[in-house]
Amino acid sequence: MRRAVCPGSYDPATNGHLDIIVRAAELFDEVVVAVLVNKKKQGLFSIDERMDMLRETTAKLPNVRVDSWHGLLVDYCRANGIKAIAKGLRSVSDFDYELQMAQMNRELSGVETLLMANNPAYSYLSSSLVKEVATYGGDVTQMVPDVVHKRLAEKLARSE
Repeated sequence: MRRAVCPGSYDPATNGHLDIIVRAAELFDEVVVAVLVNKKKQGLFSIDERMDMLRETTAKLPNVRVDSWHGLLVDYCRANGIKAIAKGLRSVSDFDYELQMAQMNRELSGVETLLMANNPAYSYLSSSLVKEVATYGGDVTQMVPDVVHKRLAEKLARSE
């Protein structure tokens, strides 16, 4: 079975993230969407909220499951029998960083990294920008899956 992981913070997941997940699901028998647990960072959404939104968003993809991880991604891959990491690239600066990570991960564990060019329609998207625009009342409807848009609006309404 060919298995890959799509790691990220997904705080929140964007249509760019979903594009990479869908495309990876076409290439691999199983794709694990692994939500980063970083105890040093306080996200807008809890890990459980992010995982719930991702489960709803990917529900129609039978070979995708959602999990979380803390620590080195290569340790997660080893523990779960995953041989590939699938990640999206928006820009040259993404490539510089991701190439170093890919080389380090391969050196540490032999896990390969598939760097996928993002759909140009989503190349400007980042979770940080989506949160900032939404915080100031901007319309992010076309930037995130429907479930994320709904939960983002609810979360921001509660914080006012």
